[in-house]
Amino acid sequence: MSESSITLERFTEAHIAGVTALYNDPAVTRQVLQMPFQSTEIWRKRLAMDDERLLKLVALHEGEVIGNLGLEQFSRVRRAHCGSLGMGVAVAWQGKGVGSMLLAAALDVADNWMNLRRVELTVYADNEAAIGLYRKFGFETEGLLRDYAVRDGRWVDTLAMARLR
Repeated sequence: MSESSITLERFTEAHIAGVTALYNDPAVTRQVLQMPFQSTEIWRKRLAMDDERLLKLVALHEGEVIGNLGLEQFSRVRRAHCGSLGMGVAVAWQGKGVGSMLLAAALDVADNWMNLRRVELTVYADNEAAIGLYRKFGFETEGLLRDYAVRDGRWVDTLAMARLR
C-alpha cells in the first residue's frame, strides 16, 4: 500500500457508493459532521449541486474510495476570496499520505485556479492527527468553538482553523 498506488479523481456518479460507504464507517462518522446510516441518495443530491465554486475529489486505491475532500468557494461577493473544506479518509488509510494528497491537490486548485486568499475549516479539538495534517499545510488555529457538535452523545469542541495565502 504505497502512495504511488493512490489516484485522485473528481467525485462523480461512479464514486457515490464508495463515498457513502466511507462516511457510513462509524470510525469516520465520529470525526466528521456527517450523520450515520446515510443513503446513496444523499450523496447523489450533493453531487448534483455541482458548480465551478465546488471542488469535489476522491482518493482511490484499486478503484475503491479511500478518501474524499470538498472545497467550496463562498458565493457572497465580500467572501469570494475564501473557501471552506471538509474531508474524510478511510481508517485503514489514515496516516499513510491520503489526506496529504487530497489537501495538496485542493490547495493547489484553491491557490492557482480559484485564487483563494483564505481557506478555512473546523476540526474536532481532540483529532490530533487531523490537526497535525492541517498545520503541516499552513493552517493555524483561530479559535475554540465550545460545544460545537454532538458526538457519541456528548458535546464536543472544535477548532476553527484557516490558512492565509
